Amino acid sequence: MPKITPGGGWAPYAKELGLSMQRLREARGLSQERVAYDSGMSRYTYQKFEKGESMPGTPANPSLRNVMAIAQVLGVTLDELLPRPWPDLHAK
Repeated sequence: MPKITPGGGWAPYAKELGLSMQRLREARGLSQERVAYDSGMSRYTYQKFEKGESMPGTPANPSLRNVMAIAQVLGVTLDELLPRPWPDLHAK
């Protein structure tokens, strides 16, 4: 599993979050469609979160509500879903 370095920025973190979502989803035998539906979002939106991008070259930026809904559907806490370390969003 790739490690995110502090100050590494949002894009690598968004990709790692997507990988975390995918691993947890697959471990539970759930489809992307099921997680999306149960989280209250479209399958397309959920797929983009798992890819870690919203458009090619643009990192995903899911809302806190979406992240919480996904964690609840996957049966994990936010700490279990969110990769560590968190990126330093103030770094230039």
